[in-house]
Order: sequence, then C-alpha cells, then structure tokens
Amino acid sequence: MASVPSKLYSDDVSLVVVLLDTNPFLWTATATATTFTFPEFLAHVLSFLNSIILLNQLNQVVVIATGLNSCDYIFDSSAPSKVEPFESARMPLLYSRVLRRLEDFLGSDERSERSNGAAAAAAPSSLLSGSLSLALCYIQRVFRSGALHPQPRILCLQGSPDGPEQYVAVMNAIFSAQRSMVPIDSCVIGAQHSAFLQQASYITGGVYLKPPMLDGLFQYLSTIFATDLHSRSFLQLPKPVGVDFRASCFCHKKTIDMGYICSVCLSIFCKHHKKCSTCGSVFGQANPEAAAAATDRKRKAPEV
Repeated sequence: MASVPSKLYSDDVSLVVVLLDTNPFLWTATATATTFTFPEFLAHVLSFLNSIILLNQLNQVVVIATGLNSCDYIFDSSAPSKVEPFESARMPLLYSRVLRRLEDFLGSDERSERSNGAAAAAAPSSLLSGSLSLALCYIQRVFRSGALHPQPRILCLQGSPDGPEQYVAVMNAIFSAQRSMVPIDSCVIGAQHSAFLQQASYITGGVYLKPPMLDGLFQYLSTIFATDLHSRSFLQLPKPVGVDFRASCFCHKKTIDMGYICSVCLSIFCKHHKKCSTCGSVFGQANPEAAAAATDRKRKAPEV
C-alpha cells in the first residue's frame, strides 16, 4: 500500500508558480478601463496565495515578479523564514515577506527603466519570457529534488500587451512546459487579450481567463485557479472562445497574418529576403520564364 505522503504528492498537492505583472504602464489611469489600482490587485492576489497554502499543508507557492527590464523571485513558501515575530501567523508572514521583496524589486526595476528609458517607452510590455524561464527552472529543480514532489503549474497574472520581440523566447518556454507536462494558466487583467497566453494555455492544457469584473478577482482566482490538477477532471472550467495563433516575424518583430518561412530553421519573415538572417540559408528566386513555360504546358495538356 502506498504511503499517505506519496498519494498526496501524486494527487492533490500543488506547486503554484505565480507570475506577477508589475509593469507600471499597466496601472496608469490611461492603461486600465477601470479604477482598479495596484494595491487592490495585490490584496486579491495575496488572499489567493494564502488560500492555496491553507488548502493543503504540503502545497507550495512561488511568486515571480515580472517587470519591464527584469524579473526575480519575491516569495517562496518552502524557504525558511527569517521573520521571527510572524512565525505563528501565516497571513501576516506572507504579506510581510512579499511586500518587502516586492518593494526592493520595484526599486531595482525602476532604476533599470531609467537607464533604458527610450527602450521602455517604445516597448511597454513586461518581461514575460524571462519570468516563464525562471518558473521552468524552478520546476525542473523540484523535479530533480527527489521522487516525491508536488504537481507543478504556472499561473500568469498578466496585463501588459504582448511584446512581439519576445515571441521566440516565449514559444520556446511554452514548448518546454508542454514537454515537461506543466500547465500554464493565464489570467489576463489588461484591457485586451493576450495571444501569447492564449497559445500557452492551449498548448500546455491550462486555463485561460479574462475576468469581466476585476473587483471580483479573488473569486475568479479561488474558484478556477486554486483547484489542483487532479480535481480539474471533475470540474467544468471555462474554455477560451478562440485562440490567436498569429506569429511574429523575425525581421521586424511584428504580428503578421501571412509571411515567409525558412525551410531550414523555420524562421518567419514578413517580406521576402535573399538570405535567412537566422541560419544563413540562401533563398531561391522564382524564375518567371520557367513559371510561364509550366503554365503553357498545363494549358496544352489533354484533358482526361
């Protein structure tokens, strides 16, 4: 008979890696359609994280802050705490640790933004590819830690627009998560849908949701994203209406509907090029005379 910890680790024990979007452009008055502020958003998220920890004493929560120019770990429930006065109260402990690390991260990211002010103003998207990579690295470390480990999943709390320049890195992270059987859940809090996260949730078998009312964000998070992977087979979770599968070209980093693909490395370009900028392959040129001769032979061929 399997031991209780083994059954728990294979069934309903979860490792939730939350990617927290801290992009300052997201929380300005012009970027959001409502008066939902960052402190209110953070209060909903912290309550959600606390509920996951309370659901099972073996559950683990990791929070990764996603900024404009950097990303970093700001909370790990499995790490030993250095705050002695709050050891007996989980909620104040979680709040104090997250807020302290988040304040330090926002300060360092703001300093990086000032040094790269022109780039940040031109591309106000957050560093989603970097935070996904950090999450996958942490999960792989958990996989290698021993035979017993919780069921991992990634939850992206994203509001910034997609950065086409991150398309390749994001897709590599998505396929890596698919290979590791790690679902990527997406909760979009911005004004528009995210094509990157739609593809991420669709490919990895996660849940994609754009809450219609941000005031009830905690209810959406607790009823949809707090469920473990084993319990999801018994629930009717929301399904996306459609998925935007458009890609971004490698030359101008723009989202395109149709383009040219290199047959060697599968790089995507919006215009025809003589040479692939990724692998260096020389593209063949169409011969107008050969095409005209083939059309003429087809015209003269007898009908069967």
